[in-house]
Amino acid sequence: MKRGKKYQEAAKLVDRTRLYEIEEAVPVLKKTAVAKFDETIELNIRTSCDGRHADQAIRGAVVLPHGTGKTVRVLVFAKGIKADEAQAAGADFVGGEELIPRIQNEGWLDFDVVVATPDMMGVVGRLGKVLGPKGLMPNPKAGTVTMDVTKAVNDIKAGKIEYRLDKANIVHVPIGKASFTEEQLVDNYNALMAAIAKAKPSTVKGQYLKSISIASTMGPGLKLVCNKY
Repeated sequence: MKRGKKYQEAAKLVDRTRLYEIEEAVPVLKKTAVAKFDETIELNIRTSCDGRHADQAIRGAVVLPHGTGKTVRVLVFAKGIKADEAQAAGADFVGGEELIPRIQNEGWLDFDVVVATPDMMGVVGRLGKVLGPKGLMPNPKAGTVTMDVTKAVNDIKAGKIEYRLDKANIVHVPIGKASFTEEQLVDNYNALMAAIAKAKPSTVKGQYLKSISIASTMGPGLKLVCNKY
């Protein structure tokens, strides 16, 4: 794949033969983010888990201290007093059964995270084929199936992100924007990695994480030290 001049220039700043500590990687990363927009900084964490086994499927959520730099639109499925609480907490959309045809038939997906109270999961379950493949299905492990909708909405708006294994047993997660300070990106990285380390399945023996790489949207990747995990 042929890369543009900007990418080739940025790639010269990266030493591909070494593993970087996060504090060393971030300054390099910021220099390589040269696109005309504020690039997202993303981590790719390759694990030794086998997600086909339920006891090795990593999934959870963590509130990044400095958020992701992205405005997150939250849809809450709730009724009665819980719907009022969600609205008061700043949810972008709140509703129930009446939203089903809008999502199913009209293809309405103008939201980034879906929260539901447990009593609404029967309704939300009917949207499994639409929300599931997009990773939008509420899940108790991620804190998106809860009676405490106020906390759920507040956490998400404050920078809560969900992490999960993909089919290749890799976790892909954003930890901020190129415009963040070095300290903010390091803080967010440490918060995320602490959560991933805590989520290590007891059935996984030996080294848990095989490799960690970090890159901006359009920039080259840097490999990080991962033997702490």
